[in-house]
Amino acid sequence: MATMTRVNPFSKVNNDTGFGTNPNDYGGRFINKDGSFNLKKEGMAFLQRFSMYHSMLNLPRWKFITLILVFYLIINFIFACIYFLIGANQMQGVIGKTPLVVFKELYFFSTETFTTVGYGRVNPVGDGANFVAAIESMCGFLSFAIATGLIFGRFSKPRAYLVFSDYALISPYHGKKALMFRFASYKDNHTLTNVEIRVNLAMLVAENDKPSYKFFDLELERNKVESLPMNWTVVHPIDERSPLLEYNFEDLKLADIELYVLVRGFDDVYSNFVLQRTSYTYAEILFDRKFIPMYRESDDGKTTILELDKLNSFVEV
Repeated sequence: MATMTRVNPFSKVNNDTGFGTNPNDYGGRFINKDGSFNLKKEGMAFLQRFSMYHSMLNLPRWKFITLILVFYLIINFIFACIYFLIGANQMQGVIGKTPLVVFKELYFFSTETFTTVGYGRVNPVGDGANFVAAIESMCGFLSFAIATGLIFGRFSKPRAYLVFSDYALISPYHGKKALMFRFASYKDNHTLTNVEIRVNLAMLVAENDKPSYKFFDLELERNKVESLPMNWTVVHPIDERSPLLEYNFEDLKLADIELYVLVRGFDDVYSNFVLQRTSYTYAEILFDRKFIPMYRESDDGKTTILELDKLNSFVEV
C-alpha cells in the first residue's frame, strides 16, 4: 500500500472528471474501450430511464436490421391472426381449403396491406375486415415513417471514425521515458480538423490512511493539431511533473491506473464537432516498447501510404 502514497506533488490534479473518489463504489474500469461509460443506472422505473430513440440510434447495425425484420414479421403475424379470427368469409379471393393455407394467404394479405402494395387478389368485403385493414394501413404508414427517420438518423449521426492502438507504451523519449499511444482516422476522404486531445489519469492513492482515487491532467508533447490526415502518436513525457515518474508495472497495478482519453475535432462532412473516447488500464500499458512507423511512400513516389494494419505494431527496446 505504500506505493499508492507516492504521488508527485508537481502533477496537475483534475477534480472535474465527473468520477467520484471512493474505490469501494467502482467495479472494473471507468471507461470501456469503445468509449462508453462502464455504468449501469438503477433506482427508477425502466420506462423512465429507457429512450427508444437513443437506443435505436446506438444499436449495432446487425441488431438494428434484425429488430426491424423481427418487428415486420411479428406485426404482420398479429394482423393475420386477427383476420383469421374475424373469418375468411369476410375476405374475397381466398382460395385455400385448409386452415394453414388460409392463414398463409391472410398473412401475405397483411403484408400487402401493411406496405400498401395491395396486389388485389384478396381483398376485404366485411365491415370487420375493412376496419382492421384500415387500422393496419395506418400502422404501416407510421411504422415506415419511423423506420425512415431512424435510418436517416443513423446515417447522418456525426461520428469521429477513429481507431486507437490496443496498447499504450512506455518508450524511450529524449533521454528519458514517455507514455505513448496512437490513433488514426480510418475512413477514406475523411479528415478531421482542429483536433484536440485530453488525457486524464485515474490513480488509487492513500489519503489520510484511506484509499481514494485521484485524477490528473497529463501534460502532452502536443494536445492539438490543425488536421488529422495521418496517424497521431500522443506523447506524455514522464518527467518531474508527471504522476508516473519512476513507476513500474507493479506500481501501476497497485495504483489501479487507468488513462481516460478524449479526442474532439471538427468534421467538414457533417459540419459539426465530433468526439470519441477510449481508455487504457494498467494491464494495457506495456513497458520498454516503441511503435514502428505506419506509413510509407508509394512505389511511384507521389503518394504517402498510411498502413492502418500497423497501428498496433511495436518492437521491444
